[in-house]
Amino acid sequence: MIVDCAVYEDGKRRPGALGLDEVAEACHRKNAFVWIGLYEPTAEEFDAVQREFELPDLAVEDAISAHQRPKIDVYENCVFVVLKSARYVDETEAVELGEIQMFVGSDFIVHVRHGEASALTEVRRRVDQHPELLAVGPGAVAHAIVDKVVDDYLPVMAGLENDIREVEFQVFSDSDENPVERIYKLKREVLELHEATVPLEDPLESLATRRYRWAQNELADYFRDVHDHLLRVVERVATARDLLTSVLEANLTRVSVRQNEDMRKISAWVAIAAVPTMIAGIYGMNFEHMPELGWTFGYPLVVAFMALVCAFMYRQFRRSGWL
Repeated sequence: MIVDCAVYEDGKRRPGALGLDEVAEACHRKNAFVWIGLYEPTAEEFDAVQREFELPDLAVEDAISAHQRPKIDVYENCVFVVLKSARYVDETEAVELGEIQMFVGSDFIVHVRHGEASALTEVRRRVDQHPELLAVGPGAVAHAIVDKVVDDYLPVMAGLENDIREVEFQVFSDSDENPVERIYKLKREVLELHEATVPLEDPLESLATRRYRWAQNELADYFRDVHDHLLRVVERVATARDLLTSVLEANLTRVSVRQNEDMRKISAWVAIAAVPTMIAGIYGMNFEHMPELGWTFGYPLVVAFMALVCAFMYRQFRRSGWL
């Protein structure tokens, strides 16, 4: 479905609502271009847009089906750019990924958005306030969209890094709770963000260094700045992934240490209990000729001896750290 459709002339949006055929015709005027935004269109809904701007079939198929890796494909009359958008959901500690595809030509830009991440209404509103940038052409809009997607990675990383700090505290606390499931879940979220950001490096570098018909020289520095921001995000993602690996290894080590401590405690108590068990077992054989069977104080003496030996063993195990 078409979210917004507008013609920009000399950096200013033409007022009023225009039909798709009127917009396509108006974009051929001097210093004018069309900006069309769509949200999860069907093939039938996108068919009119494709015919008006002669968009390549393969790129249109990718734009409708989504689930593409970040990339940039160059065609005869336009460039097809795929971006992975992301947002962090604090309630579930999950990263929701979306997708934005752009068809950018010399006099038009058509973007298709999938998912809830990186809504572009704010981008259009902000860009409309800078006619000097819009006067450059559709490349300025492409930069604004890419900049929005990359900037949205920052709160996602902040949320993940906060969760990692909480997991670190949980691993090294005195709590017996094992956070291994949470660690694995966070590691999966970081890997998904890694798959969304790392493949975007080459497309952004291409936009910053190569010259396209719609990307004037003055936009190179803008794309280069976005590329630098992306590199910092990629570094933070790599650091988070390595840190989660270290936290997971530390958690496994802590679990092993706790199991060893439990085994030592169990072994110590078994050894202490073995002494009275052995003595009681001997006297339970009911032989007639055993030491002190006929003595009045024989029973309390044996019990006292067992208690003394158990207390001595308990003291030794405590000194050695087993109890």
